[in-house]
Order: sequence, then C-alpha cells, then structure tokens
Amino acid sequence: MKKERIVIKVGTTTLTHESGRTNFREIDTLVRVIADLQNQGYLMTLVSSGAIGIGTGKLGLSSKPKDISGKQAASTVGQCELMFMYDKMFSEYGQKVGQLLITKEDVEHKTRKANLISAMERLFDWGVIPIINENDAVAIEEIVYGDNDNLSAIVARLIGASKLIILTDIDGLYDSNPKTNKDAKLISEVDVITPEITALAKDSGSDLGTGGMITKLQAAKLACDAGIDTYVINGHPVDNIYQVLEGDNPGTWFKAVKNNVE
Repeated sequence: MKKERIVIKVGTTTLTHESGRTNFREIDTLVRVIADLQNQGYLMTLVSSGAIGIGTGKLGLSSKPKDISGKQAASTVGQCELMFMYDKMFSEYGQKVGQLLITKEDVEHKTRKANLISAMERLFDWGVIPIINENDAVAIEEIVYGDNDNLSAIVARLIGASKLIILTDIDGLYDSNPKTNKDAKLISEVDVITPEITALAKDSGSDLGTGGMITKLQAAKLACDAGIDTYVINGHPVDNIYQVLEGDNPGTWFKAVKNNVE
C-alpha cells in the first residue's frame, strides 16, 4: 500500500520570536513531531520559510532589509543557519533530511519539473525528509512565488500528497478579524472557496509572514482542486499537527475537490 504523503508548511512566525531571534523551542517541537510521524509510516515533506528572518537575526540587524539585494544576502546567511539546525535536530531524532531550493521556473519548465519530481521520489525511497524553500538568493520577480504558502500547495500537487497542513499564528480562517473583534468566529470547515470566503481572508488578521491569510486561501484552492485536503491551523503548539492526522480539526479544514486528483 502506498504510504500517505503529508506536506507541512511552516512560516517565519513559528520559527522566530517577536524579536526576530530563532525560536529553538518551537523548531525542536516541530522537528520532533515530523520525525515521529515519519516513524509512524507517513512520508513527510517540510516547506519552511524563515531564511531571511533568521538571517536578519544572526546578522544582528534591527529589521529585515527592504531592498532585494539585502533580502537575498540575508537569506544566504539564514538558509545556512536554518538547515544546520534542521539537520542537527532531525539527526537527534534519527531522521535524514535533504534540502531543495526551488523557484517558479523550476516547476513551470517541463524538464526541470520532471527532474525535481524524480529527485523527491528518490529522497522518499531513501527515507529522507525533503525540506523545501524558495531560492530567495537568486529568485527574481519573473521566477518567484513570493510566498511559501502557494509553494507548499505546488509541492503537495507534485508529490501527490493527501494532506497539506499550513501552520500560522492564528487558529484558522475567521468570519472577521479576531485581533480586532473579540466576537469573531472560527470557520471550521470550508466546502468550496467562494469569492465570499476569499473576501473574509482580506480582513482576517493573519500572520506576520510574507503572505498572510489571503495567500493561504490561494494555496488551499490550488491544493483542494488537486484533491488534497488542506488545513490552516495554529502553529502554537506545533502538536496541533497530530490532531489533524488523528481525525480532529483544530483549525480550518478546506475540503478537497473530489474526483479531480491529478
């Protein structure tokens, strides 16, 4: 029987403190959960943001660079630090990881796409957990996704995942902004992503990362249209991932479009 493939997307807000410094406790918990699920028989893939944020902290900068070259330079420092931590922590839990840095062009070019899929399949065969980020250091406007939410959905489609779990800093999609409206209600299930649902995301009070809730809905639509159930859940605590795979729903479940699997 084919092993179930799960894609986890984690954003900068989960990986860093408000100060911009690395949140080692959350990263270690994330690694432990993913390693444990891999041991249970799932084939796990991690799409991880955070290179620019962690690079900014390691460089001792007071804020993220605003210019493109500054962001790209910070990402090179942060990506080294990020993968060093992931490699060390996953090793402590008996898991191997492999890094893939990709751009939009890699997915849209027929040969590059085929090579990417082949490489990931080999990683799965070898029991390696792929860790994926956009190639911030070389990406330009024409070849950039701009956020890892949509990238995670693309990756989920490429590998035929059954579930995409997007971690953020609120519980999911609300009917209004929970940060300004204490009576805002969490929407636990979404059957179809309509224009009305999309409109809610524009004022939902999402995370401090690149995309916000609107890009999470874009990602959910990409994944759901390919038959992939998508969950947007709070990354604090990271153990919320277990609830999804145990049949519970701690956030918002965007239901896969049936009979439309690639």
